[in-house]
Amino acid sequence: MTSLDSLDHLAHAGAGWTAELARARLHFVTGKGGTGKTTLATALSLALASGGRRVLLVEVEGRQGIAQVTDNEPLPYGERHVLSARDGGDLRALHIDAEAALLEYFDMFYNLGFAGRTLRRMGAVEFATTLAPGLRDVLLTGKIKECVSRTESDGRYTYDHVVVDAPPTGRVVKFLDVTRALTDIAKTGPIRSQAEGVVKLMHSENTVVHIVTLLEEMPVRETLEAVAELDEADLRPGAVLINRMRPPRLPQDTLPEAARGNLDVDTIRRELSRIGYDLADEVLHGLVAEASEHAKRVTAEQSALDQLAEGDLPALQLPELTAGVDVAALYELADTLSEQGVR
Repeated sequence: MTSLDSLDHLAHAGAGWTAELARARLHFVTGKGGTGKTTLATALSLALASGGRRVLLVEVEGRQGIAQVTDNEPLPYGERHVLSARDGGDLRALHIDAEAALLEYFDMFYNLGFAGRTLRRMGAVEFATTLAPGLRDVLLTGKIKECVSRTESDGRYTYDHVVVDAPPTGRVVKFLDVTRALTDIAKTGPIRSQAEGVVKLMHSENTVVHIVTLLEEMPVRETLEAVAELDEADLRPGAVLINRMRPPRLPQDTLPEAARGNLDVDTIRRELSRIGYDLADEVLHGLVAEASEHAKRVTAEQSALDQLAEGDLPALQLPELTAGVDVAALYELADTLSEQGVR
């Protein structure tokens, strides 16, 4: 497959947010650090909320990244409206605190609200999560399951979709699959029942894991490794979200020579002069050097596209926003996702 073939393959895949993805209600968004994971999780949430739907965006890493990107105050442990989506959609956000989730768990399953508060003063909550490191992830995924399965008095799901700004690719499989190990430990009671419910949801067609990447060597490598790990754990990869895509500025047939630094400066000078641009030598040589660097970058990005195409996943392309990311940019990215079929 040539670079242009892979670009075309990805473009066609991304243009069709597949029926399988459209049926999912729980969307985890992972990616290597620095790829724009939180930004795209928020943009995806806005796209899914368009048309009057209700979507919950969940944060589990304690960074308050959602509050920052949506220009809100730090989120409490509670579901709060953060943005309105197109055509009447409602986007809410939840910052899950492991300690608060544990106290809620005690109160819900053991009616130990008062005892839980006492445990918190004693430091027992921190002790428990230190003694059993996987417990923290169990609490987080358990709360996510509760949000996904919650219904209103009319039987309708409280949220049409739940989107989770998940841990990065290196940790996401452990995060999603930790409750399977807990099922083997807890043999009876509410803990086992809760764990079994979470395991069932994570491995169902309702759940997909999207991966954010850049067209750079390390993010692409981690993306492909994450896909393999998800497959091995019987978890469902969703779409690849290719962030900060930049259009090529040179004709395709000139890229190889330009990348090798073999542009004919005299020919370029004559062509520029013909259309009325007479440039000083230092300016012209500077432009040629920039063209060569651009060609190298485009060539490397097309190679990255070749590698991603081997993953055989739907791909959505998001442009580089040169003015930075603010709330207006989130809507722009959400519209771009909607144009590629997200709904």
